[in-house]
Amino acid sequence: MLSVLLRSALPKYCRLWRPGPVRTMSSSDGPTAPFTALAVSRPAESVTHVQLHRPAKRNAMNKAFWSEMVECFQQISDDQACRVVVISGAGTMFTAGIDLMDMAADIVQPEGDDTARIAWNLRKLIRRYQETFSVLEKCPKPVVVAVHGACIGGGVDLITACDIRLCTQDAWFQVKEVDIGLAADVGTLQRLPKVIGSRSLVNELALTARKMYADEAKSSGLVSRVFPDQEAMMAGALEMAAEIVARSPVAVQGTKINLIYSRDHGVAEGLDYMATWNMSMLQTQDVMKSAQAAMEKKSPKETLFSKL
Repeated sequence: MLSVLLRSALPKYCRLWRPGPVRTMSSSDGPTAPFTALAVSRPAESVTHVQLHRPAKRNAMNKAFWSEMVECFQQISDDQACRVVVISGAGTMFTAGIDLMDMAADIVQPEGDDTARIAWNLRKLIRRYQETFSVLEKCPKPVVVAVHGACIGGGVDLITACDIRLCTQDAWFQVKEVDIGLAADVGTLQRLPKVIGSRSLVNELALTARKMYADEAKSSGLVSRVFPDQEAMMAGALEMAAEIVARSPVAVQGTKINLIYSRDHGVAEGLDYMATWNMSMLQTQDVMKSAQAAMEKKSPKETLFSKL
């Protein structure tokens, strides 16, 4: 029943930053001010939808995109009304990756009077671009990404920084950077080995730039679910988001933070961090509320948790 309700409600989106009229998901309304490359909306209570919105350019990542993603997710991190984020792409594909025409000057002709200064400025530029996707991990709210069609280059950097990855049957993924003469430098080479787990497969994808299609993405662990089409995928993403929203935000956000910490540290360090974390977080009223709901055989959706 929940899936049916979400599917019927899918085309209706309310603006996030300025509550107002309902807008459609794919729409000609365009990006949400103040953004020029992103459309941000609230499709359901406590769910924020961030859509890459340059469909005429195949959602290629231009200069504005790199800064707008940081600004957008910093705001989402502080938004107590948001408990989960869904990312998708407008138009015929998720993203074609970096917009080479728009970004060429920064990459090919960096500023600087000599080699040292050029290198210093390039490093600052790369670190700034890395933050565009690191901000997804730093956001305490779980991020679900829904991929349809192509996910190329920077798109792989983006999705590997997300917590849950879904795709359509027609989706395909490509670590494209070696084809344009560079090593991927904003997250794929660091995160993909930890997502897939097979070093050989990661090396193959990164060194050959071959395409990975949906079935292989599912079997390798890059995505957790494959849907027949975009409509079914978005309905599934929203249904999953609703399940997350129904749980205690203290528990959900603490789980995300500790999962990421444990990924980057040893077991002993992870356990110690978890003990330190929960010595305060276990004192939340959410524990008693959840326990009482379980004893009364109530669904988590019937329990009201305070904003966080």
